[in-house]
Amino acid sequence: MKTTLHTEITVADICKGFVYNEYEGKGLFGLDGRLVIQPEYQRNYIYADGKRDVAVVESLLKGYPLGLLYFVAAPDRRWEVLDGQQRITSFGRFVSGKFAVRDENGMEQYFSGLAENLRRRIVEAPLTIYVCEGEESEIKEWFRTINIAGVPLVQQELLNSVYSGPFVTAAKEVFSNSSSALVQKWRDFLSGDVKRQAWLETALAWAAGGKEKIGGYMGEHRFETDVSPLKTFFLSVLDWADGLFTRVDPRATKGLDWARLYEAHHASPYSPEAFTTKVEELLDDPCVKDEKGIVEYVLGGCEDARLLNVRVFSDAVKKTVYARQTAEAKKAGASNCPLCAIGPKANRAKIWTLAEMDADHVAAWSKGGATDISNCQMLCRTHNRAKGNR
Repeated sequence: MKTTLHTEITVADICKGFVYNEYEGKGLFGLDGRLVIQPEYQRNYIYADGKRDVAVVESLLKGYPLGLLYFVAAPDRRWEVLDGQQRITSFGRFVSGKFAVRDENGMEQYFSGLAENLRRRIVEAPLTIYVCEGEESEIKEWFRTINIAGVPLVQQELLNSVYSGPFVTAAKEVFSNSSSALVQKWRDFLSGDVKRQAWLETALAWAAGGKEKIGGYMGEHRFETDVSPLKTFFLSVLDWADGLFTRVDPRATKGLDWARLYEAHHASPYSPEAFTTKVEELLDDPCVKDEKGIVEYVLGGCEDARLLNVRVFSDAVKKTVYARQTAEAKKAGASNCPLCAIGPKANRAKIWTLAEMDADHVAAWSKGGATDISNCQMLCRTHNRAKGNR
């Protein structure tokens, strides 16, 4: 791979013809149209937080170097930003009036309102740029390497670079746009940062059948321009999820594997009002320790309480109940397991050790029984495991 060092290019040069797409949140072009700031393999712009973008501008105002920038020589005689698009988009947005910084008096100042010497300090700042030429595989491997520092690429961002092409471009327009109505509608069902490709990763994982299969799926569809099958399945899953509820509480819904739940349960009918009421009841139940298992528990007919990680009896309660049951059993000449005491003769009088017994809800938790000492009994392990929710 061949590299050429350029030190003659300034901020002003880069900002000639600077284009920023406010809706999609990315800088597109600069250097009078000769620089592609965000090629397909790049992550979305993530510096627009009033801190990192401001820090870039403040570095220029103080005369600090911005560090090395890496460009790639593209076949159409243009350059593409390999590393540095966050910094370039930040100063490009500032110079084009997209955000302000605060001066020493705490007053907001846009670029156009700065003193002339400060404006010159920014636009005349020299940049240190390496332009590389090489095979696609070499360039993408370098992209991986140089992005280890700073804000590391997440796995989906790396996959976007490896499988860059029309499919990634079209998919990012749907699933990586934080301003789209799609994002606003489904934010209570999906977790992660849409700008860092979390929603795209989710959509691909659902379509591919798991995160480990995303790379193969992207490779298969890399040169396709139509992402409607991906979008259709994604929307089918989330429309079904949304239809389960009359009110959505993200404590129970955010970040679930909705595709798996859809495949298992979408053919069954549910009453949205009854479903919502049951979910809210479980969210308010102090015995439920895993809120993320509530939806699956209700979808499954409220049978598998293991999904909820229901609060268990404390060791102190177990010891107290065991001591009471054992004393009463010895006095009566019966087993300290109530079910053994009325069962076959072999164990009717057997006294089990505490280690051989489990705490059990007399009235099953799933049927309203509380997890407190008044509803606790000790059973031998065989009977406790056979009892289930009865």
